[in-house]
Amino acid sequence: MTIDLESLYIDLHRHPELSFQETRTAGVITRELAALGLEHTEGLGKTGVATIIRNGEGPVVWLRADMDGLPVAEQTGLAYASTARGTDPAGNDVPVMHACGHDMHVTALLGALERLAATTDEWSGTVVAVFQPAEEYGAGAQAMLADGVLDAYPRPDIVLGQHLTPLPAGVIGVRPGTQMAASDGLTVKLLGRGGHGSRPHATIDPIVMAAATVMRLQTVVSREVDPREMAVVTVGSLHAGLKNNIIPAEATLELSLRYPDDDARADVLGRVERIVRAEAQASGAEEEPVITVDHSLPPTINDAAATARVTAAFDRAFGEGTVIDPGMFTGSEDVSWFAREAGVPLVFWFWGGIDPQAYAAAAERGTLNEDIPTNHSPFFAPVLHPTIERGVDTLVVAAREFLGDPA
Repeated sequence: MTIDLESLYIDLHRHPELSFQETRTAGVITRELAALGLEHTEGLGKTGVATIIRNGEGPVVWLRADMDGLPVAEQTGLAYASTARGTDPAGNDVPVMHACGHDMHVTALLGALERLAATTDEWSGTVVAVFQPAEEYGAGAQAMLADGVLDAYPRPDIVLGQHLTPLPAGVIGVRPGTQMAASDGLTVKLLGRGGHGSRPHATIDPIVMAAATVMRLQTVVSREVDPREMAVVTVGSLHAGLKNNIIPAEATLELSLRYPDDDARADVLGRVERIVRAEAQASGAEEEPVITVDHSLPPTINDAAATARVTAAFDRAFGEGTVIDPGMFTGSEDVSWFAREAGVPLVFWFWGGIDPQAYAAAAERGTLNEDIPTNHSPFFAPVLHPTIERGVDTLVVAAREFLGDPA
């Protein structure tokens, strides 16, 4: 059997599903795994799938792909653009799109499994593939771990993964050390005292409190973090009030925080909490703010020795100059939970999906940010070729670097 990877990708792209709702996607994956004759387990972490290729003695290599879409209305104009809709956790009907390339991640991993299964005379060891839900919530990896994926399958000697990014198709980006930032999502509830809009003196206005808090939070990075260091403090939403002549009793902020390591995380979290509580006190709040950590992701840290091996393997396979150091990405991932829980090295890289000529032209004009859609954009649309082929090849090359030689 040969998987038609282009058709598979188009099908997945047309039918994205939100986090922890990836039932159709899981069904497509298990259909292909069954056709390959691979044993597999469904329902890990609610909608996750895992499979295994056993091929004698040798190292155990785990490969991971995530599979959830995003609440984004696609505007690519592609013939296979998504028109799917879903229900978000708040019960809202929302558009859904594969705006982060997870459909390509699944396609590449299935293609890699087919290749590895067809070449078992060339390697020895065990390959475990994990198709993970809910990366966009930062919860899928831990959900699969909680469901016992590390106990159900041989524990890894190394975890490998990859992510599509707006680099030219064919280019690979990887670096040792911190590849992606740590992240926390916070919800901050500011508690005031509501009342009539004509009598503000009889209230404790949480909207003013929220506005002051938002502005003061901007000084964490600009005035309290060493300019040579990296940190991000973003207030992504502010909700308060229902009518113009009513001062509400509370306001809610949602924050996204990013940092390179655990020390910086503790530092920034402490500063954010100090400001939130101080602004509430300055506003005369009678109750302390409620600060909730909605999710927490560790930094994605590539093992130096293992990354050097993967980089050298990519250079041999694809030619010198194919691999670049993309710098540290301020986005975050939950793939490292698998390696952290198993106590083994991780290598996580990026591969490009943008038409090289379009990328080069935008780079020459200095308009990469304007002309090249990035992940989470409604216009994000990787070229099919050679993106699919390179995604398959990178997984196979990296896995073979750590698998044993045939007896």
